[in-house]
Amino acid sequence: MRIVRGLTSVPPDAPTAVVALGVFDGIHVGHREILVRAVRRARVLGLEALACTFDPHPMEVLQPDRVPPPITTLAERIDLIAEIGLDATVVLPFTRELAVVEPEVFVKDVLLARLHAREVVVGFNHRFGRGARGDPRLLEALGQWLGFAVDIVPPLAIDGEPVSSTGVRAMLQQGDIERAARFLGRPYSVCGDVVRGAGRGRTLGFPTANVRTERPLLVPTGVYACRARWAGRVYPAVVNIGIRPTFANQDFAVEAYLLDFSGDLYDKPLCLSFHRRLREERRFPAVEALKEQIAQDVLSARECL
Repeated sequence: MRIVRGLTSVPPDAPTAVVALGVFDGIHVGHREILVRAVRRARVLGLEALACTFDPHPMEVLQPDRVPPPITTLAERIDLIAEIGLDATVVLPFTRELAVVEPEVFVKDVLLARLHAREVVVGFNHRFGRGARGDPRLLEALGQWLGFAVDIVPPLAIDGEPVSSTGVRAMLQQGDIERAARFLGRPYSVCGDVVRGAGRGRTLGFPTANVRTERPLLVPTGVYACRARWAGRVYPAVVNIGIRPTFANQDFAVEAYLLDFSGDLYDKPLCLSFHRRLREERRFPAVEALKEQIAQDVLSARECL
């Protein structure tokens, strides 16, 4: 998939496209439906399937005190879009200048003149343009006037609950990992580099990798059953998130014990996908009690992974 950053990087002879338009914050199952529909229509029409998204999140510019924590990084978002089968993704820098562009001008100058949209696929609640005046109904009206088709994807619900990025964040923050995975269409995951820690896990018989994540975690402190992806391979893992209260003066850390692995993980990227919250983080009266609990955590992780 081609990645195009900014309108100035879009070639003037870019192919005609079906454009999926949205922030796509987190790429949950509702976002996937928008993107899949764009790919499907593009294949039927023999056109390019193109995603048009924004970075940073518009709230960072418009209401920075209310910006939601990210579910994915931009790089992760782009990778997830590529997995769906889009031919290209255009990332538009969201600036105050872009925010005040009238929606009619955005459609004419961006979607039509630069991205060569023949069809636009958009979620039912997408807003764009000055004062968020642009909405799917205005887009439909402009399509009839300017000669492009609009596909409005209705809201999706799981067990009667609407799918939304806000809802996914709430599930993750409450530790409801498995439910969040259903709404995302995949396990919640984070990536980061393995950095050197105190080495205490090794003395306990459970050597851990200290992961410096690329973005803030949305899940609460606790112990989790995860899958760890490293160097093209996947390992079951037990991950502790927190301050390790059994030991004094500990900083917040993400520590991953990879099952069935031996070797050096330092200074290399590691990705963790979260599958179940095993328990809360707690203080143990003695190191031996902690070791016994970790052994039990390992058994529990093996059972659910």
